[in-house]
Amino acid sequence: MAKRVLIKFSGEALAGNDGYGIDTKILKYIAHEIKELVDNGIEVAIVVGGGNIIRGVSAAKDGIIKRTSGDYMGMLATVINGVAIQEALESIGVESRLQSAIDMHQIGESFIVRRARRHLEKGRVVVFAAGTGNPYFTTDTAATLRASEIGAELLIKATKVDGVYDKDPQKYDDAKKLNELSYDRALSDHIKVMDDTAIALAKENKLPIVVCNMFEKSNLLSIINGDMTLCSIVK
Repeated sequence: MAKRVLIKFSGEALAGNDGYGIDTKILKYIAHEIKELVDNGIEVAIVVGGGNIIRGVSAAKDGIIKRTSGDYMGMLATVINGVAIQEALESIGVESRLQSAIDMHQIGESFIVRRARRHLEKGRVVVFAAGTGNPYFTTDTAATLRASEIGAELLIKATKVDGVYDKDPQKYDDAKKLNELSYDRALSDHIKVMDDTAIALAKENKLPIVVCNMFEKSNLLSIINGDMTLCSIVK
């Protein structure tokens, strides 16, 4: 069993069927899934994307908004989602702390790795927001970076699909699930587990990446306990 994990949630997953904004039913579900981990003695950190509000690349696509500014807008979106997750956790009695890579003291703590580790040791969930604090880096890269910094044993990318496929299963009927693959294959075959920077960083730090369906109840706990049936792993 992994003792300390980081879970990456996409912003889009928070939006539910509407495709935008925050679905509080999904927030409640996520909070209970995380609580199950905490109740089992697992130290949990979270990184969340911001695509349910705005994506930097999309904001900058027609040139009116610069890419750097678009990326900062996306980082602010992740802070909004981070506040929502923190509130959902605390509404069911799970103590948590929001740390932002961009200073905003009225909302959350500034990211300090030693403080984050201390929170985890005390059983608090730490929600990392604002990505890496730098433009041109995705929240996938932020998740890998933070997982490496806090010494997580496992990085779980919680998505809407049950693993990694050799091609898009929604477009191709013959798409095959890859239960296990190497970092090198993910990079060389451009299999979009995460972006290449994130995978390269995970490889350097020997950090396993698990891709799973977040809507399979108790799947996160099963994975951490070693059951990889309903997921794919990159290592």
